Amino acid sequence: MKKFENFVYAILESKSKKTLVILLTLIALAASVMMLPTKIVKAKMLPGKSDNTFSVYVKTPTGSSIEQTKAVSQCIVDHLKKEPEITDMEIYAGMGIPLDYAGLVKGSGMKNSENLAEIAVNLTDKHERDETSYMMVHRLRPVVKKACEPVIPGSVIQFVEQPAGPPTLAAIVVEVTGHNLKKIRELSKEVAVILKKTPKLVDVDIMADEIYKKYELIPDKEKIARSGLSVDQVNKIIYLAFEGMAVAHKNSANEPDQIQIFEVLDPRTKLFRTKDIEALKSKLNELNLMNRKGMMVPVSEVVQIKEVDSQPSIMQKDLHRMINVTAEADEESQVYPLLEARDRMIEYFKKRGYKVEKEPGMSTYMFDLHLTDPKTGEKILLRWDGEMKVTLDTFRDLGGAFIGALVLIFLLLVIYYKNYTLPTITLIGSFLSIIGVIVGHWVADLVTRDTFFLTATSLIGFIALMGISSRNSLLLIDFAKALMEAKGFPKRRAIAVASATRAKPIMLTAIAIILGSALLASDPIFGGLGVALISGTVAAVFVSLIFVPVLLDNAKAMERDDENPIHHDPNDISITR
Repeated sequence: MKKFENFVYAILESKSKKTLVILLTLIALAASVMMLPTKIVKAKMLPGKSDNTFSVYVKTPTGSSIEQTKAVSQCIVDHLKKEPEITDMEIYAGMGIPLDYAGLVKGSGMKNSENLAEIAVNLTDKHERDETSYMMVHRLRPVVKKACEPVIPGSVIQFVEQPAGPPTLAAIVVEVTGHNLKKIRELSKEVAVILKKTPKLVDVDIMADEIYKKYELIPDKEKIARSGLSVDQVNKIIYLAFEGMAVAHKNSANEPDQIQIFEVLDPRTKLFRTKDIEALKSKLNELNLMNRKGMMVPVSEVVQIKEVDSQPSIMQKDLHRMINVTAEADEESQVYPLLEARDRMIEYFKKRGYKVEKEPGMSTYMFDLHLTDPKTGEKILLRWDGEMKVTLDTFRDLGGAFIGALVLIFLLLVIYYKNYTLPTITLIGSFLSIIGVIVGHWVADLVTRDTFFLTATSLIGFIALMGISSRNSLLLIDFAKALMEAKGFPKRRAIAVASATRAKPIMLTAIAIILGSALLASDPIFGGLGVALISGTVAAVFVSLIFVPVLLDNAKAMERDDENPIHHDPNDISITR
């Protein structure tokens, strides 16, 4: 303890050494903060979560049959069967996976179309395998997409992991919003192309129905009447031939309601040889109805076939028409590919002649882009949503909590010390624990050989460190002032003695925090909290015992009221009150 006291005192006695301590601390702060923009340490809402399951979403071109969707799904299953860690799979054709956490926001429960399917994939327990689920998805995604998407050209296959935090529609969502539906459909395709060309972005999809040609069967009422048939008769036979329908009911003693008897033709009879109007006419010629005179009338004689465009679903938000373009980040924070894609969009749309304006001010919508067509004056909004929006909202809320904690601590200390200098020194010392938080994530990144993101839980740990770091500084200030007032110690000697005396309890507190946080460091969700507490506490100890004493030595608030020091024994640090 005496050696450390002399070490601190030697620093305080030398102006050059004090300058060196301040300079080194500022360099460490600048270097650690620069790790964020240089991507040495990357920020993300939440890291990947290793789970015992993941999902695969299949989307074939709009208008595809259920057989075509099943063909793509079966191709995926055949490839996944080769994985020894996969225990079982289940295909949900034409619908979403029931009671799925990720699907709550992704709209799985509302899926009801022949061109959609979802595959539930179950894995062995995460504690019994070496490969995490998100690394498995990262490895399998390009292989499966390359092999199975060409089965039905235009298909989209998405690998969906269970989220570690609040689920979102996708990691990156671009809302293309405007009034002209045709224009926003064109722009959404251009946005999708840019996202596909952005590194680290995968599973790009446009959440809009494609417009395709289809055939409408329109009953000819005049011909139906002359043939001795009814419109209802014609509608039922057509519906029965292509879809199936309930034809009767059955009563059961075990059921409170009647049970429908559903009739449907063999699936093979519903298939067409080709996709032209002649194949449809041939199929209708095979359907005959008996009129009131007992004569058989071909259905093709009483219906008209009309080729029309399909009517896509229209999504609206805030009274504006909107199309979502989604993308997932492949083993990457969504922040960095988003910024790159945004820069590419600005450059691309400027070349297209659009007037591009950024969102003014600072808000969670600060990445939005406003496009204006110079020819028509039409305005279109490109709004960024998804996990990025959740990230900005979370960091904004945590930042507000952090500022609130600083203000409250500062006001309490001002009331206690009746000056502004000592509270400022206390908060500066507390804030410098950010050096350890960032450097700790960099070290964890090197140790784990995997990207260890600075997450929302890391910021929670940093906020918690504010109180711990403030406590260390307060111990030094109060003990040094007590030595000066009760024993008449000179300011520098009092600060040095206080640092040496309080070093042991500060170190013991730090060790307790580090040991208690070690259990959190390996957790996939709260690992950032554990690393922030461990590394931040280490930095807080060095700042409290070396940097804070230098600031206290330069503070006039630490001067004694009387100018003549009381004679004292430097070896006697006992205090009587």
